[in-house]
Amino acid sequence: MTIKTGFLCDESYFWHDTGNGALFLPPGGWIEADEHGESPKSKRRVKNLLERSGFIHELRVMTPRAATREEIELNHIPAYVDKVKQLSDTTGGDAGELAIVGRGSYEIALLSAGGAITSVDAVMDGKVQNVYALTRPPGHHAEKEKGIGFCLFNNAAVAARYAQEKYRLKRIMILDWDVHHGNGTESAFYYDPNVMFVSIHQEFNFPPDRGAAEDIGEKAGKGYNVNIPLPAGTGNAGYLYALEQAVGPIADQFKPELVIVSAGQDASVFDPLGQMIVTAEGYGKMTSVVMDIAERHCEGRLVVCHEGGYSPAYVPFCTLRIIESLSGLQSKVKEDPFYEAIKGLPSNVLAEHQIEAVKQVVNIHSQNVLY
Repeated sequence: MTIKTGFLCDESYFWHDTGNGALFLPPGGWIEADEHGESPKSKRRVKNLLERSGFIHELRVMTPRAATREEIELNHIPAYVDKVKQLSDTTGGDAGELAIVGRGSYEIALLSAGGAITSVDAVMDGKVQNVYALTRPPGHHAEKEKGIGFCLFNNAAVAARYAQEKYRLKRIMILDWDVHHGNGTESAFYYDPNVMFVSIHQEFNFPPDRGAAEDIGEKAGKGYNVNIPLPAGTGNAGYLYALEQAVGPIADQFKPELVIVSAGQDASVFDPLGQMIVTAEGYGKMTSVVMDIAERHCEGRLVVCHEGGYSPAYVPFCTLRIIESLSGLQSKVKEDPFYEAIKGLPSNVLAEHQIEAVKQVVNIHSQNVLY
């Protein structure tokens, strides 16, 4: 049997050093030193669970290459790339708001963006049908000229620009389901009608002034930027409703040639930086909907790049369900070990205010979409 799903990772990703702190703040004042929220733990434990369960043997394990500087500069200005390298080569520091550069982080960030590029090559060349890229540092907040929110280089944006240049793709869809708005990716393609950017996120979370439903792109890109801000407390039902009622129909009009997902598992019920209640099962179902979109329009070509997710205990199970859906196979981990603790939550209840949030987006784009 041909293995259709790739899994990309590298030990170097876990060596990107965000130092200590508490959640997203550095220590000092009344903040006692603790493990930083964007530590490698949740990502490393994804790989550990794949290996412990043996499911990794059902996947085509892939090795990333480093992105070249020229590839990074498809999305970032040279002065910013210089800044990240200078910090990485010396004492480390912030490359922007909460964008920590550790010693050696420049080379790791090149490898992270390169992992997204490697994944694009794999699906475009037909080596695999889809890929889960467990990349770190994350990327979707990173703007062209600065880092933001744990992100240094925008992995998904670099990969999309690369796909445009190498494969001459005219219609790429980037779906971002991280609980935080993908501001950097939005900025990268706000005027570009060849990239449909869709962000499903918790309203007013981070950045608090980005991600409004009314922000639909400008000039040639008008209608090609889709923000779906959902209220706190949204679970599986709300996310699936957004995907089926808004994202699917928009994708059917756009007809992407490649789908890239910025996969943040921080909308999960246990995440400390979000207030959503998506379960591991919910992430598996969300993936199935996105796979259907890719199968309808681009022969299933789908690249999923890891972004946020800050519950080391639960992110591995959410990610496992995503990878199971991508592969069409089931692992030995048949039950969510946290199910008993969360079964009473309304994760599978679709609330009226969640419906209204999605309907607002649908109405806006029914009037403005030009494709």
